[in-house]
Amino acid sequence: MNISDFKNPFFIGVAGVGMSAIAQYLQGIGKNVSGSDRYFHPDEYNKTKEQLENEGIKCFLQDGSGITAETDLVVVSTAIEETVYEVKKAKELGIPIIKRSQLLAMIAKSKKTVAVAGTSGKSTTSAMLFQILLDAGLEPSIISGAGLTSIIKQGKIGNAYVGKGDWLIIEADESDGSVVQYEPEIGLLLNIDKDHQEIDELIELFTIFKNNTKGLFVVNQSNTLAKTLSANVNNDFGFETDAGFTAKNFKQEGFKLSFEIDNQEFTMNAIGQHTVENATAAVAVANQIGVDLTTCAESLSKYEGIYRRHQILGQKNGVWVIDDYAHNPAKCAASIKACQPLAEKVVAWFQPHGYGPTRFLRQDFVEEISNTLRENDEIWMSEIFYAGGTAVKDISANDLIEDIKAKGKKAFFVEDRNQFLEKVKPLLSENSVLLLMGARDPSLEEFCKDLYEKL
Repeated sequence: MNISDFKNPFFIGVAGVGMSAIAQYLQGIGKNVSGSDRYFHPDEYNKTKEQLENEGIKCFLQDGSGITAETDLVVVSTAIEETVYEVKKAKELGIPIIKRSQLLAMIAKSKKTVAVAGTSGKSTTSAMLFQILLDAGLEPSIISGAGLTSIIKQGKIGNAYVGKGDWLIIEADESDGSVVQYEPEIGLLLNIDKDHQEIDELIELFTIFKNNTKGLFVVNQSNTLAKTLSANVNNDFGFETDAGFTAKNFKQEGFKLSFEIDNQEFTMNAIGQHTVENATAAVAVANQIGVDLTTCAESLSKYEGIYRRHQILGQKNGVWVIDDYAHNPAKCAASIKACQPLAEKVVAWFQPHGYGPTRFLRQDFVEEISNTLRENDEIWMSEIFYAGGTAVKDISANDLIEDIKAKGKKAFFVEDRNQFLEKVKPLLSENSVLLLMGARDPSLEEFCKDLYEKL
């Protein structure tokens, strides 16, 4: 099956970030797209639904009414179960059903694709590379796991864009194993850290990804495990390494970063060494596609970031409030570290996601966070976000907090996140940063904004 074999695709779960991106992309290339979502309710406003409808995508309740004899493909995300009424209806009508990742692999085959892989930084690096190629006049397309601020400003969801050029940038996800389905022109591997799977499983997945890459394969020479998969160090990137593209003379002053690649100066409105690594990855790919370093630097100086990735909500009473999607141990540690140059004290709050993942990563969370906290810094956690399903609730965020306390760090548990502000407020002084971390809970955005308003 290829991309020209269908005209009227239907997405079950169309409001999800991964699904809505592909739906918008297909609508943008001339398909007649429709979809449903369990979050759509009669007579109830839904922002995502409105944004999809503005793109011309027809939205339905998840009651089967959207699937008709005209529908020639049904797309499901990994979260959709066989028992969903619409899946049954599609089977009754004999309509082919495919997973989101299979469809993305099919789209990737229809373009010159850059697939961005790794356990952290995929969305950020994809967005930076998209911005560079856009500013270089290459008219790229993107299908991303997060909204780009520059596209969100146009009133869109921001996670997809259809350009007239040859290049398409996608994220190749390892968490559901779908990274092995892509055969990109260029494969980019940012890092390998324990997240959803054990390390040996990850190495196996990324090795297949490397072997499936048809052209250039680019890895991070600063990441111990990623560099073991290097094809050619001259094509690679890193932070103070001997890679072909290496970031040197890194400085962070407030919310401004500066660094050099091959004697070209770069400045960005962002924070953290991990941002510089991601930027260097984007530059390594763009330059090898044919964009000169000066253009890359000009582009990145205007880069506006992505939704809920170190998003600065503002400053109140001398306290900066930052909202971040960090949810695995390496990301939480990098997020805290990036805030440390901003203030003498970082107060980090974290809502772990899912009982299974928290149990699996308990030791790593404790080690990474404890090693990152300075004497003044604090970590607060609220109870684990329950994502549904048949989870065994035999672990609490408080277990992680007790482990971190045992290492002599300042750690606090506040079970109900709605009580966090009143408990933390007396401890916030001028010259501190309040960092809010968590992922995959749709209500976090509102929670963070609300907390900032009340500060």
